[in-house]
Amino acid sequence: MTDHATHSGAGPVVVSDAAWYLPEREIPVTGLTALNEAERRSLAGLGIDTVRADDRLSALDLCERAGREVLDRAGLDARRLGALILVESRAPETFLSSEPTRLQHLLGAESATTFMVGGLGCVSVVPALLTARGLLAAEPGLEHVLVVHGSKPAAATRYRHPVTVNGDGGQALLLSRGSRSRSGSGGVRVRDIAQHTDGRFWDLFHVKYRDRPTSQWREECADPRTYSFRLALETRARLSALLDAMLERNGLRRAEVRGYVSHNLSTSGFRFTEESLDIGLHPVCRENLRRYGHLGPNDIFLNLYTALERKEFAAGDHVVLITASPVAAWSLLLVEIGPQEGVA
Repeated sequence: MTDHATHSGAGPVVVSDAAWYLPEREIPVTGLTALNEAERRSLAGLGIDTVRADDRLSALDLCERAGREVLDRAGLDARRLGALILVESRAPETFLSSEPTRLQHLLGAESATTFMVGGLGCVSVVPALLTARGLLAAEPGLEHVLVVHGSKPAAATRYRHPVTVNGDGGQALLLSRGSRSRSGSGGVRVRDIAQHTDGRFWDLFHVKYRDRPTSQWREECADPRTYSFRLALETRARLSALLDAMLERNGLRRAEVRGYVSHNLSTSGFRFTEESLDIGLHPVCRENLRRYGHLGPNDIFLNLYTALERKEFAAGDHVVLITASPVAAWSLLLVEIGPQEGVA
């Protein structure tokens, strides 16, 4: 068994700007094919109506579009990026080639230190943030780090039984030490990061791909009972312990947390998180689940910024972002909202 936890409250990093690219095409989940009766019943109870999808775009295309959008919003030339961190895609277009350096070339970020992180599914945005913070702390001359992910399912069916439906979407987070973004808002300060992993569940979900055409790739659960019961009990315990420790570390009571947002899997997943932690998730989580399905590592910040666009959080508010992955990994982010007058 591999069991590792990490946290840090020192050296805050600021998400100074953020952007997403979501394809225009909406696909009703009722139109998904090649599902058996049990899968169709499960699908109907997930709380997902549509997902965004564009089969013409790769995960890297989604990254590029989101990356260009956030650089435009920030008024920042890509040549000024100090680092470019790509959160790995579920299935690279080719082996041996380098997706991070391809994105570097497409964006024109010639001077950026460029590499990829991942391995934790939906939680993979967290090691990217940890790495970005470390770079900013270690390199005084480094000002901007761009963290990008293109969420695109490995399997053509988009349905992961009995968990969720995957949509397409690109996300780009521009990180800095500063307190204000160029687009006029105060950004989002990441005050604390907590992550825990448990290698006993490393292969609970997988896609077998060797010697199979892509049309036969499926996201499979090796043991549905382990997912539904054993992992659920572990998730309840881990998230509760992480939350208690994080709030204590930062001198906060639960009543002082203005809101909680989660990754988007299903309405039953939301209920489980709420009951496990004795909290209420922000309504935007259910709204984005219904509209976009699951966008992997992009869910939690998309939910947060959707609420910010509606001015539902104010400067100084503390928000906890919750994400988990069946590999298994769990993570919490404690963020503090800056002035948001520039958010539409």
